[in-house]
Amino acid sequence: MTFKPKFLTGADIRQQFLDFYAQREHKILPSASLVPEDPTVLLTIAGMLPFKPIFLGQKKAPQPRATTSQKCIRTNDIENVGRTARHHTFFEMLGNFSFGDYFKEEAIKWAWELSTEVFGLPRDRLVPSVFQEDDEAFAIWRDKIGVPAHRIQRMGHEDNFWVSGPTGPCGPCSEIYYDFHPEKGDENIDLEDDTRFIEFYNLVFMQYNRDAEGNLTPLEKQNIDTGMGLERMAQILQSVPNNYETDLILPIIKTAAEIAQIDYNKADEKTKTSLKVIGDHVRSVVHMIADGIGVSNVGRGYVLRRLVRRVVRHGRLLGIEGEFTGQIAETAIQLSESAYPNVREREAMIKEELKNEEIRFGKTLTRGEKLLQEILDKVKGIGKDVMDGNNAFILYDTYGFPLELTQEIAAEQGIEIDLEGYDRALKKQIETSQGAHEAIDLTVQESLDKLAEKVDSTEFLGYTEAQAKATIEAVLVEGKTVGVANAGTEVQIILDRTPFYAESGGQIGDRGYLSGDDLVIRIEDVQKESGMFVHSGRVERGYLRSGEKVSASIDRACRRRAQANHTATHLLQAALKKYVDESISQAGSLVAFDRLRFDFHLSRSVTAEELQQIEEQINNWIAEAHETDVELMSLDEAKLKGATAMFGEKYGEVVRVIDVPGVSMELCGGTHVKNTAEIGLFKIMSESGISAGVRRIEAVAGPAVLEYLNVRDKVVRELSDRFKSQPEEVCDRVTKLQEDLKAAQKELEAVKNELAIAKSDQLLSQAEAVGEFKLLVANLGEIDPKALQTAAERLQQKLGESAVILGSIPAEGKVSLVAAFSPKVNKEKKLQAGKFIGGIAKICGGGGGGRPNLAQAGGRDPSKLAEALETAKTQLLEKLQ
Repeated sequence: MTFKPKFLTGADIRQQFLDFYAQREHKILPSASLVPEDPTVLLTIAGMLPFKPIFLGQKKAPQPRATTSQKCIRTNDIENVGRTARHHTFFEMLGNFSFGDYFKEEAIKWAWELSTEVFGLPRDRLVPSVFQEDDEAFAIWRDKIGVPAHRIQRMGHEDNFWVSGPTGPCGPCSEIYYDFHPEKGDENIDLEDDTRFIEFYNLVFMQYNRDAEGNLTPLEKQNIDTGMGLERMAQILQSVPNNYETDLILPIIKTAAEIAQIDYNKADEKTKTSLKVIGDHVRSVVHMIADGIGVSNVGRGYVLRRLVRRVVRHGRLLGIEGEFTGQIAETAIQLSESAYPNVREREAMIKEELKNEEIRFGKTLTRGEKLLQEILDKVKGIGKDVMDGNNAFILYDTYGFPLELTQEIAAEQGIEIDLEGYDRALKKQIETSQGAHEAIDLTVQESLDKLAEKVDSTEFLGYTEAQAKATIEAVLVEGKTVGVANAGTEVQIILDRTPFYAESGGQIGDRGYLSGDDLVIRIEDVQKESGMFVHSGRVERGYLRSGEKVSASIDRACRRRAQANHTATHLLQAALKKYVDESISQAGSLVAFDRLRFDFHLSRSVTAEELQQIEEQINNWIAEAHETDVELMSLDEAKLKGATAMFGEKYGEVVRVIDVPGVSMELCGGTHVKNTAEIGLFKIMSESGISAGVRRIEAVAGPAVLEYLNVRDKVVRELSDRFKSQPEEVCDRVTKLQEDLKAAQKELEAVKNELAIAKSDQLLSQAEAVGEFKLLVANLGEIDPKALQTAAERLQQKLGESAVILGSIPAEGKVSLVAAFSPKVNKEKKLQAGKFIGGIAKICGGGGGGRPNLAQAGGRDPSKLAEALETAKTQLLEKLQ
């Protein structure tokens, strides 16, 4: 009898999963941002990643049980997206977690109950797997759940043993597979057969700790980490052949199909693949931008750019012309907004970012694809199946064509890319970003890891105290725990309590001193690791011992500067919202002692007039002496009051709100002035773009303003002295000098042209007759490129039907080459100036091109100029015969 599952929407599956575990005392937690706190990964790639510090023992679990629907992104299998039934870059992982509470029996029991009773999957269609040595899990499945022993599959380390890294927490797994074809029977079950089975639920039993020798010892607190792929369960319950045709993705695909005027159901496989790629990638980019990621050429910004450009290219393959990503993004937003409200809140930013990148890529896509196809045709024309890596790099560097896209297009035609050649070219010109790690490494610095298990979190007193008595809990030298450190030693110190602020939220750590009996330690930086405040500094005098009591004193002047800059940053964001765009949101910040920096999402530059308004408004707020209120409240209450939160930032249930009444209200853990009058003054130093859709304002506040103005005043006075003018006349004098310089440069250029012409006229007699043509190849010394081109063009015209090649060394490390061919040389001898001179320039380590009759090229190796000119002459003597 054919089984038809009960249909559930993706939203229903998500909610029923969360409700099921909430009824079993799990706290429902919101999805963490795709921008993880973990610095070892670029993006959130697994449902358990936000809980990594808890599994490591670095943080205490706020509750013993939790359940989440976590948005994730992985791009390690991007080439399989759209080509298989289940590969995605964006996916949602439903999970239930136990932090030292329940273990295997409950995890297995509830997973089975959820699958069979809530989702209604028949028992005879479910096949569990266990680690080959995990007899305990096998027995639970057989004796407690009632699964026949012959249907429980034992698997090896590669499939069913989870490890966090070379050392650290690890343990066996148990997975549940759905059988699409139970009629094939129970004999010779092969879970690797993905036409029959799909794994939809993975249960990880964090049972052991692995040491450096590979020995396993039971963990004191055993944990549960599970994951159910939402898209996979939707495929099962919605009775569709692949994840793409579920209600989570198909509406996006249909929107793309409508724009392309295609019937998805009648489309061929190649067309369906492009539609599936668009459906998947648009989900990814919508959530990435919503979580504060902007397009760039590095890090996660490059991942975003790569995905957007793949969407655009596949749209072009479908015949879509004009801008279309915003329209498809709207469908993705509609599908996600109930579970992830920030996609609707950031709708304008999402669509603007997509539009800008689509326009940028559209300008280069057509030309890049044409050039790539020309290269591929040449490769195929000579019977090769490997494309030169240098050509791939030129496509990337000059035309913005990603290597992955070049590989994809080339692979479609059976051609590989010479990656070693690409890497060599890349190293010469640019610094590349590190790719995202696709595995989660739970190993950390050994000493801090061990300390986190033994030392309680540091009590922070710095909101109210500038000095406090404290006990030294631990001393580290070069990352290792020591008992004693003497004068001159660089140390890291962990105290039980401290007035020192640890770097976070953009604000740098405090400076100051620790002192005791004949002991002085200068503290230069403070960082927070697993709840511990790590004070880094140098022992100035005496001996430092663990367990010793010390007096901890911050540098109050530095703290006051940081407070002024931090509160000024809040005022800056408020002013930007008032005068530029209410939807502006923070993309990053730096609060130092001498300056502040604020990065924000905006697709245009801030005008000079707006900057002046912002600066005046902030100084007015400072002069108005607004009190600063600090209050702890629930996150929900803070949002209701209108407090500004940073997108992608992870907040606890109780948050700290900094309120400048009537001006600004933000969630913030930093230190601030009690009254805006304490800031003194505010001055914007610069406004610039740092990546696509992200702007940066750098400014100073408080005493730093006077320092900044003193430097500027000194410069103005020196210029006034040099120009023998008043300060207000300096700009006019500079303008006059610029005009004079421009006129002089123009005159110099005319003289150089005259010199080049004079030199070239002397060369006319050196032209050689080659059949019916004249050939002239010469080195004009240090003539600049423009004058060289003028000379070549003039010589060719005077010689008539001819070919002229001129070279020069206009500056150290530079070569200039020009080719000028007459029309008859073009037509009868099939010689193109651009192609010819480009090939010759390679001898000098360069390249170039131009029109068939006149072209210019450059190089970087002057020592090869003579060889290049000789080669040009030899080739032309042969071809002009």
